Amino acid sequence: MGNKFLSYVGVLMVLVGAILMILAMFAAPMYDCCDNNWYTCGSLVLILLGVVAHVVINKYITKE
Repeated sequence: MGNKFLSYVGVLMVLVGAILMILAMFAAPMYDCCDNNWYTCGSLVLILLGVVAHVVINKYITKE
């Protein structure tokens, strides 16, 4: 169970970052966050780190 969950941590980071960007565009209470560069850049960094983490974890850490 540990390795299976660990291999999906990067994918979860990408999904959370994408959901945050989508919410900023379409959710009325978060509409002001769309123009906030820190919020947008933070979501983008989360997506990029998720992709890198997914590749590194699946290539080097979870060897079966």
